[in-house]
Amino acid sequence: MDIPLQVIELDELTLRRFDGAADLPELLRVIEESLEHLRPWMPWVAEHSPAKTADFLDRRAECWADGTEYTYAIVLDGAMVGICGLFRRDDTPADGREIGYWLHPAATGRGLATRTARAVTEQAFRLPGVEYVEIAHDSANRASGAVPARLGYTEHLRRPAERLAPAETGEDTVWRLTRPQGAAGS
Repeated sequence: MDIPLQVIELDELTLRRFDGAADLPELLRVIEESLEHLRPWMPWVAEHSPAKTADFLDRRAECWADGTEYTYAIVLDGAMVGICGLFRRDDTPADGREIGYWLHPAATGRGLATRTARAVTEQAFRLPGVEYVEIAHDSANRASGAVPARLGYTEHLRRPAERLAPAETGEDTVWRLTRPQGAAGS
């Protein structure tokens, strides 16, 4: 089976598969420093704890092995600055995948999320049978929405969503990019 690369080098930016418990101290630091930045949009922040983060890291190897989720640490100049995941939700057809991402506030506004999402989109199309990739975000989260727009994704739909984080509006915008004709993996 074709799978995404475990390490993607993009000059000073590296995307790498998580290394289980070895990444716990640095991931905890990045999360702790990002809590106020993430709180408006990320529901999991309300229940953040070292134990939940350890559990998250513990599950990464299994998810990678079974193909349900490929999660990358976003590393800039040797320091972790965020996370990007490629996954399939339970209600997503087999030919689709979704990308999610977040960055430490000091790493925003520099094109890192765009570069990361571009690289992970390319990895998604390495997977057999994947015909499209989506990025979904709360409709009010303009920063998250700017990323797929810059990458050539098109707005696919808007759907009702449960309000789980303080700034969420109850509507998600879903962007979609379809596999380029003749791309490998199809």
